Amino acid sequence: MKKSWIIIGIIIVALIILYRLSVTPYNNMVRMEEQITSQWAQVENVYQRRADLIPNLVNTVKGYATFERETITKVIEARARATQVTINPEGLTPEALQKFQQAQGDLGSALSRLMVVVERYPELKANQNFLELQAQLEGSENRIAVERNKFNETVQRYNAYIRSIPNNIIASIFGFAKKPYFEAEAGAEKVPEVKF
Repeated sequence: MKKSWIIIGIIIVALIILYRLSVTPYNNMVRMEEQITSQWAQVENVYQRRADLIPNLVNTVKGYATFERETITKVIEARARATQVTINPEGLTPEALQKFQQAQGDLGSALSRLMVVVERYPELKANQNFLELQAQLEGSENRIAVERNKFNETVQRYNAYIRSIPNNIIASIFGFAKKPYFEAEAGAEKVPEVKF
């Protein structure tokens, strides 16, 4: 009788240990995945802030740069494409992130071309509304860089956690998968050529 109580006690202790070894990592993975979702929402928030500034910027430029319709049209089209590409945090795959990054990169390129066009219009560069919009746009670009960096840090912590032993076993059982990072755009490694 005493022997059976010892066996039952050992089984109960083993189950408690097994429970603790599996529940704690699982809960940590859930918490970390939620942090990724939250950080992704912040990334989208700063991209949306930039997208919201663009119509005002375009309208201000239109008043001065009437001959630059093609550039303005490209900015408007790139903004439309960029706002159509969204990612559900649960569907955060490398392919989806690359598509999102491409659309945002195209918008950034179109905005850069617009800023080059602005250089031809000194009266526009002196317009207070334009200057304020330009400063807000620059601030948005800085915020985007900061939030993308925070997102990558959050993803790095999560990926390292789910790949470590014994967490990798729990992760594979419950379907926790590695998340993609934001990466530098193609050609970013090349130093720009400056000519005077």
